[in-house]
Amino acid sequence: MTTTTQDRAIWATWYDLDDDHRDRYLEWAHNEHLPLLARMPGHTWVAHYRYEGGGAQMNDIKKNVVSHATHDEVGQGSQYVVLIGAPTVHGFFAPFLDDAEWPARDREMLALRRGTRTVVFSEEERVNGPSLATAAGQAAPAPAIQFGTLRSRSVESEFDLIKWYAQYRMPSMAKMAGSVRTRKLTAVAGWARHGILYEFESLPMRLKHFEQGHESLTLDPTHWTHRIVRASVHAPGSPFIGARIWPAV
Repeated sequence: MTTTTQDRAIWATWYDLDDDHRDRYLEWAHNEHLPLLARMPGHTWVAHYRYEGGGAQMNDIKKNVVSHATHDEVGQGSQYVVLIGAPTVHGFFAPFLDDAEWPARDREMLALRRGTRTVVFSEEERVNGPSLATAAGQAAPAPAIQFGTLRSRSVESEFDLIKWYAQYRMPSMAKMAGSVRTRKLTAVAGWARHGILYEFESLPMRLKHFEQGHESLTLDPTHWTHRIVRASVHAPGSPFIGARIWPAV
């Protein structure tokens, strides 16, 4: 059964790992830490993604169109993201999940993460795509995601951003081949103000139908999409393009 009202809040944590700690950390996370998080009362699902990157168009967009926050503003981690779903944001805070309260071994492992950045989101709107059936029986988000986290540069551009999502981007995702679902999120805690979580049945489907056939419009200075991106500042590494590594696909 796919979730509808039981995961309207998402806690997202991005981070990096040094090469010499990577295998040890991931073994611990996938066998101990994340299963424990998934069993905690109030958590609907937990998912872990590794950054895989996009194609040529996305590389061009990140290099020439997207502006990113500096290290003075926010943690720069962008290799991995852990997502936790819950019915409401307040479920994360009563009680609050504080890293300092974990046992000593867990604190030691969590300390291996570098550039950690955390944002708690509430879902503003969602649309299901034609590939929703591929997620049947899975509570966690789809095997492939693109996750954008950003702020608008001005109040005026923020109104334009929401209008763009409501009139153009979300309706487009509802019809796009390979799209499982898209969630527009609003941050209630953390650096970002807006989040957009695109879920795809696979990274190749994302590349073919989203990046090459839709997202590439960002490179067109005359298109509405280009104006929206230029009027925003993204978190480091955003948009994050990743594959789910836990639970296993």
